[in-house]
Amino acid sequence: MARHNLRTVVQFEFIRTIKKRRFWIATLAIPVLLGIVFGLVFASSSSTQSRSEAQKNQTLPFTYTDASGLVDPKLATAMGGAPEQDPGTAVERVKEGKLNAWFSFPASLKAEPVRVYGADQGIFKNGTYDAVAKQLMVLSAQEKVGSAELTAAVQGNFSTESQTFKDGQVSGGLETVVPPLLFLVLFYVVIILLANQMLASTLEEKENRVTEMILTTLNPTTLVVGKVISLFLVGAVQALVFASPMLLGYVFFREQLALPDFDLSHLQFQFLPMLVGALLFVGGFILFTGVLVGIGAVMPTAKDASAVFAPVMIMMFIPFYIVSMVVSDPGSLIVQIFTYFPFTAPITAMLRNAFGSLSGVSAAIVIAELFVFGILALRVAVHLFRYGSIEYSRKLSLRAAFAKKT
Repeated sequence: MARHNLRTVVQFEFIRTIKKRRFWIATLAIPVLLGIVFGLVFASSSSTQSRSEAQKNQTLPFTYTDASGLVDPKLATAMGGAPEQDPGTAVERVKEGKLNAWFSFPASLKAEPVRVYGADQGIFKNGTYDAVAKQLMVLSAQEKVGSAELTAAVQGNFSTESQTFKDGQVSGGLETVVPPLLFLVLFYVVIILLANQMLASTLEEKENRVTEMILTTLNPTTLVVGKVISLFLVGAVQALVFASPMLLGYVFFREQLALPDFDLSHLQFQFLPMLVGALLFVGGFILFTGVLVGIGAVMPTAKDASAVFAPVMIMMFIPFYIVSMVVSDPGSLIVQIFTYFPFTAPITAMLRNAFGSLSGVSAAIVIAELFVFGILALRVAVHLFRYGSIEYSRKLSLRAAFAKKT
């Protein structure tokens, strides 16, 4: 019977939430905005690419003088240049609009700058003059070197492949760090999206004055646990909706949107870090959910609950103030405190787990701590809901609630 009631509560809470118009307005608002931004970026990128292609087929008219003797006349001619016959009047002719551009290459490129003079074409197009002058000198130097290998070495146009070892085994780079960090991102997304709903899950019935009727047919534990499960399902729906435009943009429009070309096939999903990350995520979710549901059980209205709600949410973000220490000095005292303090433990431990500084013993302690405090928080929330459900006008007295027999 209790299992049937739990299923009924989960189904009722889930369907009631997703049927609300404001839920879908809030859920779809971010994907729609992202779609609009992606569309604008795509349109802008397409027009910019079209202009770039058009410019590639055009040459930039200019004249030049070369005191260095490095400029290749054939390359200069191909790029639209010609030797300047009257350097003394070149600047004046540029000012009067009779000459498009003049480049003056000095005898020593190390001691003096290349002088570039051109007709104003707007703040963005004016940079073309410098680009053409530099490209002409670089290509000319490459021609004189006569070796693609030496040119690549001088310019640093070569790749390196590194490999590091830890405890006698090959240690991965970002390929091993990113997968466990996905649990951290998911934790923030779920908690931030569902925090208000967690708080309102017990307040809604109190404000509607229907909790007495509900508790005549349902056990408080069944009701609270059912609400928690339904909240998790609602969060899964929202996370999928939010992620869909980003995934579509990355898969199909990565180049147009100028997104980083990160090869997902190189990610290494190591079993133990992924298992620890999953358990930290579940334990942290239970803890924060229990606390927020308990706050809702104590406070008579959402306005009263918001005063306590803010500090709880702030504790989620405190670990990011020491993220550099978490990564570079995980053994420091402040990092150790944040690792084992319940409300900062999920974030700090997930970061350390991803970067490989969370030992097996520490992981076991933090996971056990989160589950113990999480289950305790849910039990306290159930107890507070039992005695606070009929307190419509004032905050429930914690002393009075715990003085009563459960």
